[in-house]
Amino acid sequence: MKPAEINTKWKALQERIAADFDTDIPDIKVMLFLIGVQELGQGPRKFSKRQKEELMHIATCKLFSLMGFYELEGLDQDGWPHWKLVKPIPNYTLLEQEMNMKSLIINYFEEMDQ
Repeated sequence: MKPAEINTKWKALQERIAADFDTDIPDIKVMLFLIGVQELGQGPRKFSKRQKEELMHIATCKLFSLMGFYELEGLDQDGWPHWKLVKPIPNYTLLEQEMNMKSLIINYFEEMDQ
């Protein structure tokens, strides 16, 4: 996707999530948290600050696994997924990082809708 298309789809996704959850427009961190909760598969509940950070890490690993950077190792005794890095992630510029992450998040939600 081109940057203009990513930004258009990103804005639409943000508005949809805000409407679905009756909340403010979510940023990338909120989107990662939502993906992490989905990937954990234990439903919504209260999470500690540390668990929220872990959920965002789970989401990041899941998204980067779609590009072949991470691989799921398995689940721990509490059902939390663990990932391993299988190839180094290139040193993207901040803008490239943001656009890649937005694109991956958009693709994730589009696949969830199918």
